[in-house]
Amino acid sequence: DSFMEELAEKLPYDLTGAQKRAVSEIKEDMRGEFVMQRLVQGDVGSGKTIIAFLAMADVSHNGMQSAIMAPTEVLARQHYDTFRTLCQSFDLKIPLVLLTGSMTARQKRMAYESLQMYQNAIIIGTHALIQEKAVYDNLALVITDEQHRFGVRQREIFAEKGGCPHILVMSATPIPRTLALIIYGDLAISVVDEVPAKRLPVKNCVVDTHFRPKSYEFIEKEVANGHQAYVICPLVEETENLDLENATDYVKKLREIFPEKIQLGLLHGQMKQEQKNKVMDGFLKNEFQVLVSTTVVEVGVNVPNATVMMIENAERFGLAQLHQLRGRVGRGDAQSYCIMVNCSDSKSAKKRLAILNE
Repeated sequence: DSFMEELAEKLPYDLTGAQKRAVSEIKEDMRGEFVMQRLVQGDVGSGKTIIAFLAMADVSHNGMQSAIMAPTEVLARQHYDTFRTLCQSFDLKIPLVLLTGSMTARQKRMAYESLQMYQNAIIIGTHALIQEKAVYDNLALVITDEQHRFGVRQREIFAEKGGCPHILVMSATPIPRTLALIIYGDLAISVVDEVPAKRLPVKNCVVDTHFRPKSYEFIEKEVANGHQAYVICPLVEETENLDLENATDYVKKLREIFPEKIQLGLLHGQMKQEQKNKVMDGFLKNEFQVLVSTTVVEVGVNVPNATVMMIENAERFGLAQLHQLRGRVGRGDAQSYCIMVNCSDSKSAKKRLAILNE
């Protein structure tokens, strides 16, 4: 039926042509005689999450369950909040279940019961979705988000969870195995090659450490205009043998540089999940204007008001990582910037960063 199209019509914005194409290919696959095996490949910020939501809502509409697995709890929780908002605005009575590793035993038990109880639930979670205790009753679609962050075996276990569900993998940076699957015809591909209308390309620059004071001035100026910024460090705290920037000391350093009215947040993987959620919520609500973080924000985090991404020791990150980090800005309609600070003299580091810069 035309349920997916009707939902898409109700969105406060128009889907791009590429999004509409992907949605109709998924719809056709799920109604075909074979199980879907499809990759949605679209650049960072091209709107893959809404495609996933429409597919999952379609499955619920047909009385079945669907599940989406995200690589980090920060992203899983964000998907949960996004989907909840969408369900409310469309007045959909779809049960949503969140399942992550840091939940208490009681919360997990309730989530497992929901999997058994709600035949048409949308299930959102992390690796916790593929643990033995998670038994699905009626699973018709599994989606792996940011699939380059999962192992082959993890994806296989996920696919086996529901008997024989449709499979959708989503990625901005497909890994070689995924590319091989496309070449050998095991995986159909939908390319989302347009970005939403109002988004401007991110302006990049690669600088050395002398440029730091200028960068801080620039961040201050953007904050004065009502925007927000990320500063990414490779380490959580100082280590003896590595002379790299670490997030814990960096916050202290910035407190002395920025005026008091600029609030700073700190986020890293060693924090308890509750703290992480609190910091992320605070940043989303603009309670912090500058978020100093490790790569926990690398995938999928969506704060449209953030316009500056400053990456310290950029030479220490992989190209796919840098590409993902840069994709955290430029998600609203304001011009955004990515400043990559190269702290190394090596020629290959310069060459690698030049690729991203250009």
